[in-house]
Amino acid sequence: MPKLGVNIDHVATLRQARREGFPDIVEAAIACELAGAEGITCHLREDRRHIQDADVYALKRSIKTKLNLEMAASEDIVRIALDVKPRDVCLVPEKRHELTTEGGLDVAGNIKSLGDVVSRLRSSGIKVSMFINPDKNQIVASKEIGADCVELHTGHYANSRSAQERAKHLAVIKEASVRVLESGLILNCGHGLDYSNARDVAVIPGMRELNIGFSIIARALFVGLENAVREMKKLCAE
Repeated sequence: MPKLGVNIDHVATLRQARREGFPDIVEAAIACELAGAEGITCHLREDRRHIQDADVYALKRSIKTKLNLEMAASEDIVRIALDVKPRDVCLVPEKRHELTTEGGLDVAGNIKSLGDVVSRLRSSGIKVSMFINPDKNQIVASKEIGADCVELHTGHYANSRSAQERAKHLAVIKEASVRVLESGLILNCGHGLDYSNARDVAVIPGMRELNIGFSIIARALFVGLENAVREMKKLCAE
């Protein structure tokens, strides 16, 4: 069974909608941990639309599991990561006007710049993951620049409109997963996974971790956050 990292960005989205001090991001993270989450993920975006700088520091001080910081390879956020020293960093692409991350990072096209960032982060004892599409060239490039992990983008699979389309995208993820493991990289997956589609990704051999956020936070509106996390863990374990 892969470990579950719960992305709590959208707890902060609700808070920022009214610029209130609640719901409290640390309280949400602790509830996820109590329900069995093995990690807490947050994305410090350049436009600070949900998670704020202070949230990252507070989470690092407060949680007992690991903090996985999603971030663009921009200098101001790299400096924050080097100061906070989360256990994991996941480098992601970022477009200012996107609703959510739309695809994987082009590692192969940015070997030099991304390689420098990976080197700086790893030199500070931070494990580095590359958020990439399930593509051979991106896997090879991730290994070349010294990343520890890759997180395969599952958005196309999750957004499939038919069983046939979903099966096609799942096959691509499975093939890429084999390449990741053969490369000696840690295999993670995430993006768009929910209670209807996460299990088929969870059972891929060698899967280390799933990072899931929006669907868990949405489910929490009806069953509570701890129950929503427990339901996801049970689904992935069955």
